[in-house]
Amino acid sequence: MLKIGLLGAGRIGRVHAEAISAHPKTELAAISDAVNDAAVGLAAEYGARVQSSDEIIGDSTIDAILIATPTDTHSDLIEVATQAGKAVLCEKPVDLDLERAKICQKAAGVTGQPVMLGFNRRFDPNFQALKAAYDAGEVGKAELLSITSFDPAPPPVSYVKVSGGLFRDMMIHDFDMANYLTGQIPVTISAVGTSVVDPEIGQAGDVDTAVVTMAYADGSLAVIKNSRRAAYGYDQRVELLGSRGLLQAHNVLENSIVKSTADGVTGAKPTYFFLERYMAAYRAEWDAFTRAIQSGSDVPVTLEDGVAALAMAEAATRSAKSGRPVAMEEVFETGCKMIGYPETEGSPITDRSRRDSV
Repeated sequence: MLKIGLLGAGRIGRVHAEAISAHPKTELAAISDAVNDAAVGLAAEYGARVQSSDEIIGDSTIDAILIATPTDTHSDLIEVATQAGKAVLCEKPVDLDLERAKICQKAAGVTGQPVMLGFNRRFDPNFQALKAAYDAGEVGKAELLSITSFDPAPPPVSYVKVSGGLFRDMMIHDFDMANYLTGQIPVTISAVGTSVVDPEIGQAGDVDTAVVTMAYADGSLAVIKNSRRAAYGYDQRVELLGSRGLLQAHNVLENSIVKSTADGVTGAKPTYFFLERYMAAYRAEWDAFTRAIQSGSDVPVTLEDGVAALAMAEAATRSAKSGRPVAMEEVFETGCKMIGYPETEGSPITDRSRRDSV
């Protein structure tokens, strides 16, 4: 049994707590959160102990750490945990800052400890089946990939202000999905964004509706559409047009009943949000991480994957602000320098409240 320390007891932390506890080869041993009541409540549900992040990371009985804290703590916690000899699964993204993410990638790489990024949608059975069909050559060469990702309702503006923006917070899943399905990173990214759902989101400096077009070296294209509001539920679709056919992954619906009468044909709405839509993917993600750790094999989603998706989010942000296409080469040259890891030992985290918070 692998003993697991969970950092963060908020909504996503609770999802991971369930996946860890349900797995036959992992035990949720300890939980931390800046809001002590949240940690205490979740720990009571799963028979875990409550400790600080420092205590969990320094505990020699803990085999692996799952990081489900605010994004601006991810890089620091990844570095400290890997330096302490822990395997890590960290929620996306690596960091809000691309250059900081590259520093983290280099620092964690020196330790030799496995770090997996939480791009759970790779483990959705529908998307995996689509990729398997494409990899098997069933529709020929990819020519146009289309990814739709609409939330049912926007988050609070207070969250938007600290999220890093729609491209880093929401669309980053779709950037990774594009990389996963095509096996390549685009040459250029063009983005357009607006705030039509909630004017306060625009006032906070973000967008709530966006379209991104990506061009690849082989001539193929990809389009990503995001919206913070879809009144009918959580809209998650993928369509891949190839030279010999089309692959589609449709929405998961609340039920499979279709009513056909003289008045028309009606069916159920998509499931309401990510907890309903992707719980199976979260369990499969955790199983993949566990198997990789126990077998000593490579984790299926790496820090390199996380940095690539963050670089694409940075390119989209620049494009939306400037009104021009942005080359990925430009982003890596100016915003993703391979600068050396600081010579000071470790990477101290000074704000405990942020480290332990959800």
